[in-house]
Amino acid sequence: MDLQTAQARVLATAADLFYTRGVHTVGMDDIRDASGVSLKRLYQLFPNKERLVTAYLQRRDVWWRARLAEHVAACADPRERPLAVFDWMHGWFHQPDYRGCAWINCYGELGATSGPVAEEARTHKEGFREFLRGLAVDAGLTAETGDHLLLLAEGAIVTSALTGDLDAAMTARAAAAKLLS
Repeated sequence: MDLQTAQARVLATAADLFYTRGVHTVGMDDIRDASGVSLKRLYQLFPNKERLVTAYLQRRDVWWRARLAEHVAACADPRERPLAVFDWMHGWFHQPDYRGCAWINCYGELGATSGPVAEEARTHKEGFREFLRGLAVDAGLTAETGDHLLLLAEGAIVTSALTGDLDAAMTARAAAAKLLS
């Protein structure tokens, strides 16, 4: 198996296992077994678990932002795009494999002891903030309104994951609609 194929296989496996079970409960042996990539190759690709976790978060960030942006861009009216974020989140929360926010989950497990993981979480959240600020400005609102939308969105993500309220995005959407009006 070539290097690129091995790396893709390891990252896909790590993504599934870390998101489903958590980082601490998944060992490199688990990733080796599930991916079919030898432990020697695994450590050539990712010299330690922290590097694998940060690569997983970076890969997920690209996937997550692309899906969100694609959904929001399909909304023709810029004034409706901020609300489309919550519609997308509602669909995400209803996915059978939904386990909350990967960055919050990893930060909760490793943020106090891993600077790189904490930085990945901050980078993702800042990117989300900038995305929402851009949507707010495009809708003729202030950038600060994007900050308010961020708090509603993040609150919905945490609420859905912790309480099992898969409709938390719709509650946040209703609050966002009031904020935007």
